[in-house]
Amino acid sequence: MTTIEARGLVKRYRSTLAVDNLSFDVRPGTVTGFLGPNGAGKSTTMRMIVGLDQPDGGQVTIGGKSYGELRWPLREVGALLEAKAFHPGRTARAHLTALAASNRIPRRRVSDVLEITGMEKAADRRAGKFSLGMSQRLGIAAALLMEM
Repeated sequence: MTTIEARGLVKRYRSTLAVDNLSFDVRPGTVTGFLGPNGAGKSTTMRMIVGLDQPDGGQVTIGGKSYGELRWPLREVGALLEAKAFHPGRTARAHLTALAASNRIPRRRVSDVLEITGMEKAADRRAGKFSLGMSQRLGIAAALLMEM
């Protein structure tokens, strides 16, 4: 596991300054969340970490590399950006199994994260039928897939 380093992150959307000179480190093995009111830049910061948005200033690296340069990104950083980021027709187990397989994460890790998140009983239900809370649990399970 590696450190996430953000230095001087800036992101603008036209005339709106979403992130203003943000710097922080996230150490290996820690679970980190962003707290703040709507519009504070939490999601924008996460999107810059995982390469979905490019910063207008500064940089963010994971072990010295940008997210896009990581060979197996899900092995190095887990993130929950959207509670419903799964195919609604797939079961929770199938969703996690596909993520694990595509990142060469051992299949046994799927059972581990289902247990950690308390989803064992719902593992074989279609995710599209999940409540918001269960959808969030599935997102957390996906974020935790990386090998510990």
